[in-house]
Parts: sequence; structure tokens; C-alpha cells
Amino acid sequence: MPDILDAVAAGVPDKPAVVQDDRSWTYAELNARANALASALLGLGLRAGDRAVWVGPNDEKVILWGHTTRKVGLVSVPLNYRFTPDEMTYVIRDSDSVLVYCHPDWEQTIRALDLPAVRHVISHDDAERLIKSHAGQAPEEPPEGLGSSMIYTSGTTGLPKGALRQSSDLNLIAAMIGELGLSSDDVHLTTGPLYHSGPAAFAGLNHLLGATTVVLDKFDPARWLDLVQRHRVSTTFSAPTQLKRLVSLPPELIARHDTSSLRVVIANAAPVPYSLKEQWVKLFGEGNLFEIYGSTELGVDTILRPDDQLRKPGSCGRPYGGIEIRLLREDGTEAQPGEPGEMWIRTTLAFDHYHKAPDKTEQTKLSVDPEWRSVGDIAYRDEEGYFFICDRKSDMVITGGMNVYPAEVEAVLHSHPDVMDAAVYGVPSEEWGEEVRAAVQPKPGAEVAPDELIALCRTKLAGYKVPRKLELRESLPRTESGKLLKRVLREEHRSEDR
Repeated sequence: MPDILDAVAAGVPDKPAVVQDDRSWTYAELNARANALASALLGLGLRAGDRAVWVGPNDEKVILWGHTTRKVGLVSVPLNYRFTPDEMTYVIRDSDSVLVYCHPDWEQTIRALDLPAVRHVISHDDAERLIKSHAGQAPEEPPEGLGSSMIYTSGTTGLPKGALRQSSDLNLIAAMIGELGLSSDDVHLTTGPLYHSGPAAFAGLNHLLGATTVVLDKFDPARWLDLVQRHRVSTTFSAPTQLKRLVSLPPELIARHDTSSLRVVIANAAPVPYSLKEQWVKLFGEGNLFEIYGSTELGVDTILRPDDQLRKPGSCGRPYGGIEIRLLREDGTEAQPGEPGEMWIRTTLAFDHYHKAPDKTEQTKLSVDPEWRSVGDIAYRDEEGYFFICDRKSDMVITGGMNVYPAEVEAVLHSHPDVMDAAVYGVPSEEWGEEVRAAVQPKPGAEVAPDELIALCRTKLAGYKVPRKLELRESLPRTESGKLLKRVLREEHRSEDR
């Protein structure tokens, strides 16, 4: 199989591949730049299998880097640019990376770190010089496939782990493209950060099809609207947090923008509250919202189509393309419809292993059949085969011997019109083992009392699920990809008790 970008550039050389601000690059230009930079890296002694970290906000040069690493055969390691120097050092050293590619604003920080294995630090400015000096050159035999990556999990339960993926099943990817209705005519907007697996994967799929990618460096809801209208954006990938910020804009501002080009808005990273779906459909129309369930480790596993969004409240959809899902009780027996169980998934999109963590890799495999993998999510299914995520196994609260799934309580809190964000978690209790707590972020300018929210929960939930204490906060701890960091909230509680 020829290199993906080589093939697309040969077919549509003059089509815009990447657009950022007032600049654009055709497929021919992007391919020539990636070939030149790949040749430069080979000249510096980089070889297939070497690990290379990249760090910085979304940028044309991040898209370029993805194609370059594939052409060389490097293992691309995205790094969250919001990390502290210590966190950056951990990922770069743990990944055994020999090169760091960075936005100029982070170059000084990277060069100040203690990184004995790193042989090269290349800024975006350095890359431009290398491209110029190697113009017209190209790797003789670029590796086949979609490229290798090692994405560090967001660390919602502890230190991040490097999930190594060395290949992908093109047939299953084609099935997903068909389910979502993606095409070469699309214009894709990078709503989320490209260091996260979801936004990066869908930006990559866009170029696999020969479509156009519009780069948004950092999410801003008003600017997002402007870009959708200006470029007639048709597809994007977003976390619920960003969708929430969009529907919270003044309705008159939304109405002034033409967003009718949106065909496929893919939501992922956390369950999408039903109330948010209702708001989205009201403000941005029916027929464009998809929800998927997936993970860095296991790829996209279920898809909920637009016509099911309001018909199946709380569902993340059904598996596609031959993916199989089992729900198992604690004793290993099959859970029945309506009964929660741990999700075990058999898919050809599964990652290879966690870097330097064979024990944690084994924990993802079903002992009686290692083809079945799990990342610890709890779900139930209905009679039609639709799945409903309850929560992470590690986030489940056991109070008085009863299981409470935080996502269920959070959905009730999200239904209040003045709630922007909500987190439900468990804390130790001498009487109950654990008790349910909640933290809520009100919408800007809104006033809501904790007692009012607790009363709302009492009308919707069994008594043992109702938070015993609820606090209001200006913001909640989330990763930039949208995942709640409940361990931070639990740690705060432990600190208060010391």
C-alpha cells in the first residue's frame, strides 16, 4: 500500500488539505512538506520505531508532523502542553523518546528539562528550516499502514500510561466511516485538542478520505461558530464540555451564524447528558449529532445515530462492523438486559499494550479469553441491543451496600437549566462505607442553591443515590479532552480530613 498522503496528493493535488487562520496548504504542498521533513529526520539519524514526542496547541504543523512521523516510521507520542514541567518530564522519559517536536512557545521549557535520552529538540521554526533545506526530497520506501502512536491515557485514576498502537484494521475503519457518513467532500474542524486520541483520529480519517481540515488552535465557542460559517464546516469531533459551552452562548448569537453545513457532529470523551442533546437539537438542528463510545485503548466501539439521540436517552449506541460486546457480572457470568456489568469488547482496533506496564496490560484482558478487552467501564444494554454507560468501575460509589453510578446522578444535575457542569463521587463514611458527594459549576451569571439541586435529585432518584453534600464551584477539574478528574475531588476530601 502506498503512503496515504502520497496517494491522496496524487489524486487531488490542488485540493485544500489544511486551513488555518488566513493560510491554506493543498495536498500537494502538504505532501511535499512532509516528505522534506521526513527526509531531514532520516538525515539526522532517526529510524523506524524511534519514539518522538510532540507538544503544543493545534496547528498546521501538528497535522504535518502526523504525516511526517508515519513516513519515517516513528512512534508519535502526543504530550499535553498544559502539563507541568515535571509531568512533561515523566511522559518524555517514560516513553523513551529520542526527539521532541514543539511549538516555539514551549521550546525553552523543553530544553530546560532533564531528558538524557533526547537527542534532538526541533521547534516549528526549526522544522521550516529543515523543510526548506530538504525541498524536493522524499523517503525512498515509507512504511506501510496508518502509522504508530503511543498516546498517554489521561490519568483519571493515577499516572498516565502509554498505550502503544502499531497498526489499525482498515476494513473496520472503513465500516466506521460508512456508519458516520464521512466523505471526501467534507470540511472538518478540529474542535478538540489533537494530543487527545479522538480529535487526532478523526482529523486523520479526514485526510485518509482526501477532505479538508480547518485547524482551530484553542477552543473558543464564538470563534468556532465563525469558522463553521466561514468554511462551511460539515464535520467535527467534540467532548460534551465544548458542546455545553456552545449551547450556552446567547441564542441570538447562534442565530446570526449559518451552521446548516454541519452534517456530522461526533460527541465523545464522556457521556452526553440528555438535556444537552435536547439543547443541541433545538439550537443546531436535528440530524447531525452522533455519539460514540470508545477509548484510547480500544478505539471506537459503539455509535448512536442522530435519529436515536432523543429516542434512546442515555445510550451511546450499538457496536458496528463486527465488534462484539459482552457485559459480565463480578462472578464472570453474563448480565441480562437492563442489568449493569463490566464491558468486555472484542475488536480489531485494540491497542497492543501499555508501555513498560505488562501487569496493567494483562488487567485489560479477560483471563479465559484474552481477545476480549476492558478499560473498566460499567454499562447495561436494552432489549434492542443499545448500550448505556453507567460509569467507570473505579468511580462507582458503594453506599450502604448499594451501587451508585455517578453518571446517573450527574444526568439529573445537568437537567437543571442553571447547571453548567457536575461531578458526583464517593468519599469514605464510617456509617455507610462511602457516601455520595457532588460538586456543581453553575452557568455564568446563574444563581442556584445547593438545597435546590439536592431537592431535584430527590424527585428523580432513590434516596441512597442523592448526594449527602453538594458544593458549588467556579470550575471542575477536567482534562482538556473533557474527562472529569474525580480523583482530584476525592484527594481534596482526604486532605481536609488530615
